[in-house]
Amino acid sequence: MARPSVLDRLPVTPPALMRRLAIAAVVAQIGIAVTGSVVRVTGSGLGCPTWPQCFPGSLVPVAHPETLPLHQWVEFGNRILAIVLVVVSAACFLAALGARPRRRRLLWLAAAMPLGVVAQAVIGGLTVLAGLVWWSVMPHFLASIVLVWLAVELVAEARDRAPTRPVVPRAVRALVIVSTVALGALLVAGTLVTAAGPHAGDAATPRLGIGVPALAQLHADLLFGYLGLVVGLGFALWATGATPRLRRRYGVLVLVVLLQGALGGIQYALGVPEALVSLHVLGAALVTAAAAAVWTATRTPVAAAPDAATGTRAADPAGAPTGAGTADAASASRPLADAATGRDEP
Repeated sequence: MARPSVLDRLPVTPPALMRRLAIAAVVAQIGIAVTGSVVRVTGSGLGCPTWPQCFPGSLVPVAHPETLPLHQWVEFGNRILAIVLVVVSAACFLAALGARPRRRRLLWLAAAMPLGVVAQAVIGGLTVLAGLVWWSVMPHFLASIVLVWLAVELVAEARDRAPTRPVVPRAVRALVIVSTVALGALLVAGTLVTAAGPHAGDAATPRLGIGVPALAQLHADLLFGYLGLVVGLGFALWATGATPRLRRRYGVLVLVVLLQGALGGIQYALGVPEALVSLHVLGAALVTAAAAAVWTATRTPVAAAPDAATGTRAADPAGAPTGAGTADAASASRPLADAATGRDEP
């Protein structure tokens, strides 16, 4: 009899714990993006001028005649939050290793959390060493947005705990993909506006040499294009009888996109005040999370069919049995019945 591997000896992770950790990863990824914007708008980007130390020879802020204490502690606070993100990300990966049955996609998504934190730390270090030049700050924010999306995918995978199948026609799925690409372009344009704007993170940092009005117009044009795709998606979901869960998530997406668009217009009209910049970054992260939630809701878990001879359900792809008897047969058919009738789990 083969001896169990080291991974097999890990404590089994309760599904509820896995999902809570995944939700914590979403919150932490959004939080680090927002605090990063606070660093930028307060001019604290070089409050800790070295990395990984704050000052040469010190990991924490120290009195310095050329750096205000406020700038030091704002930047250092962002680094502390990064440590919290490291803990949450590592916990997600360890919990995924203990999930039963072990699922490859869950492992990959969970592994993306700590790997993303490492990548962000490297990008952040290079950004500081480059003096916060605009082209180094852009990937720092965009990487956070990608990790927010992956964290939402992790929540869905922790919830489904089974292979999934589409609940929308292929044309609707294609529209979701196109709108996601448009959202990516919209977010990139937003970073270009920031790169040319007044909030560089440090007064001496050179800015992108393109006029803010032209870039803001590009950003607005892409927003209207994205809104058009979102409206079209709504009609498509209505025409194809989308599940209640998908309709709810679509409604949340519409709400946060409209609020984000209104906030962007107010922010531009008022001359880009610092507080609204951080709120706009929060809005961008929330729009990303809402769009990712819509993406994941276009699929639903499919349970294994019951074995006619034994009355038990076949093993899942990882080889672990999923249950037995009449009750399991009923639960196995429920996701398919719900998809057919439009009902869905909460």
